[in-house]
Amino acid sequence: MKSLTDLRLFVRTAHAGSLSAAARQLDTTAAAASASLKRLEASLGVPLFVRSTRSLRLTSEGEIFLRHCEQALQALDAGCEAMAGAGGGDAVRGTLLMTAPSDLGRNVVRVWMDEFQARHPGLRLRLRPTDRRSDLYREPVDVALRYGLPADSTMVALPLAPANRRVLCAAPAWLARTGPLRHPGELADRNALCFVLGDEVHDQWRFTGPEGECIVDVRGDRVSDDGDVVRRWAIDGHGVACKSALDVADDLIAGRLVALCPEWRAEPTPLHLVCADRRQLSPAIRALRAFLEAKCAERLSALAEVAPQAV
Repeated sequence: MKSLTDLRLFVRTAHAGSLSAAARQLDTTAAAASASLKRLEASLGVPLFVRSTRSLRLTSEGEIFLRHCEQALQALDAGCEAMAGAGGGDAVRGTLLMTAPSDLGRNVVRVWMDEFQARHPGLRLRLRPTDRRSDLYREPVDVALRYGLPADSTMVALPLAPANRRVLCAAPAWLARTGPLRHPGELADRNALCFVLGDEVHDQWRFTGPEGECIVDVRGDRVSDDGDVVRRWAIDGHGVACKSALDVADDLIAGRLVALCPEWRAEPTPLHLVCADRRQLSPAIRALRAFLEAKCAERLSALAEVAPQAV
């Protein structure tokens, strides 16, 4: 085999299902990627993919080789990281691609990462704020920040803010127009700003309080699949939102939003750092986890002084 580049190209192609997509991820040309794959197949003496004009899929030999290739590359990467740490200096280095919820990633994590990179100048960060759930098995994503536990129990989910919960909130101007909101049941007559994840609209809001559990089916004239948009609508006085405390902490502290129904608490929404395999927990990811955990605790502690019902 000519080089490890051929092996990495093969693994990326298998995960992406596209040779051109793998070439883009590895910053090479489609022609060079095609030549690399042909070289690898020639050295093995078997075809690794079945190709057509519209699709690319692994052969049975390719599926077997992929498992061994992934294990070999993971072991090699782990060895390189161990040598970097053994050599002294900053072991937090390399490239880290992280996805985060749109609102949290764009307005909070973006700022936090400035400090993290200042501590670790050998790290190159690629931050992708999005509310689309990335496929951590097929996409070139190292870690993802996600609210709630992943549906796939085989993934590794490290808690960052296990006590985080949603907060029912609205702008002072909206409250001045509509009057105070004292009980979640009154939401049925108020304009709710709803968030949609995938094809599911989050229009059933849950609360616990003096009377036990209260579940309200809400309605409103605005729905978005971007959490940042929902928060900005609330600040602009267009309705009431039920947002993660981590998302709206600055707005509540500054008075741009007001926490409602103080005797009632909205549902938990713990934040996790998620990756596909525990072997991916490099020094950079471990350092990132510790840093983000401390930052989340600091943010929620500051919020507790202004709106204790929010944390």
